[in-house]
Amino acid sequence: MYPDLSYFFHDVFGSPVDNWTSIFKSFGLMLGIAFLACAWLVRNELIRLEKIGLVKAMQYPNPMKQKAGLQDIITNSLVTLIIAAKLPTLSIILPILKQTRHPSFFRQRRLGHRPAGRSGLCHFLYVQEQKRDVSSVPSTISVSPHQKTMDIILLAAISGVVGSRLFSIFENMEDFFRDPLGQLFSGSGLTVYGGLILAFITVYWYVKKNGIKPIYMMDIAGMGILLGYGIGRIGCQIAGDGDWGIVAAAQPEWWFLPDWLWSYHYPNNVSNDGVTIAGCNADLITTAKGTIEERCQLICGMRYCHQLEPAVYPTPVYETLISLTGFGLLFMLRNRIKIAGMTFFLYMIYNGIERFFIEQIRVNERYDFLGLNWSQAQYISVGFILGGIAGLVYLSKKKPGWENETKSAS
Repeated sequence: MYPDLSYFFHDVFGSPVDNWTSIFKSFGLMLGIAFLACAWLVRNELIRLEKIGLVKAMQYPNPMKQKAGLQDIITNSLVTLIIAAKLPTLSIILPILKQTRHPSFFRQRRLGHRPAGRSGLCHFLYVQEQKRDVSSVPSTISVSPHQKTMDIILLAAISGVVGSRLFSIFENMEDFFRDPLGQLFSGSGLTVYGGLILAFITVYWYVKKNGIKPIYMMDIAGMGILLGYGIGRIGCQIAGDGDWGIVAAAQPEWWFLPDWLWSYHYPNNVSNDGVTIAGCNADLITTAKGTIEERCQLICGMRYCHQLEPAVYPTPVYETLISLTGFGLLFMLRNRIKIAGMTFFLYMIYNGIERFFIEQIRVNERYDFLGLNWSQAQYISVGFILGGIAGLVYLSKKKPGWENETKSAS
């Protein structure tokens, strides 16, 4: 439908597709929104926990207590001047890149790159730093847990992408051995559960290191994953990245919702899967040289000129609705659940059930194990359900009440 913004603007304003706005990918934009939403949730939940005394501020050495050395000043000055020199030219990079392989952007000389300018600024900053009085500067600073929000989100994002990529490679070893670098750095074919597992381990280690009791962060993460996953799946639906369902059955007579919620063709999908849309010669695309996007651009005048035929179940939409519903339920119950960890284990059960059944109508590799023929996600989802039940049983033996958690956290 809209692999990038150029296709959206084409439908709304009639502007050409694959213009400069194509750098804004639909899935990437929705992923960014998902991380921002999770950051909002994490920050506000940590503030709430701070107010009731469950998490406390940590003391860290004050970096301003020590004077910066000459090497630090030189390094920081170089980075700052390079960025300052190049940022004004970003608005003209794309047109230049389309015209030449050697854009003048990389040959520009600006004040920030001149040796005299660099050395003069470094000398000035060094002299000022040596004059700074550090005797009155406190040796430690207090950092509240909510101030670590962006660190937590960035760690979760990076480790999540790495974990998703690694699990996807494990699931497609033949493709990896055929093209190791291509598979390693590919942006498609990410496995959600791989990202969740590695992100969980990474964030668990980080918050424990920074004095936040991991069990509280787990509760926040359970809600955050449902929120971020639901928003992210909107990107999958809009871009058509291959996370769709199997061929849809005939629409029943009782169906009262829009037709596309039952079955969808995913026109202009970013995967370029299916048949070519009207006006595009599939034979010419097949015989032409270059990548699939380059061939589509040459023959059809657009990089993404395929749609699915027959139509399939739009499973990203279903997962968005289910995930956001689950987030809403846990968010409303978070103050009523008085035992830390319960929210996370409820998330595990909810997510496991949702993913197990949605996999029944999704396109995924199946594996035979103990007489079962399930996808990788289904085996993991069963583990989620069992782990969630075990966690609830264990925590149910604890005496309810935040006051108990407050004592154990102090």
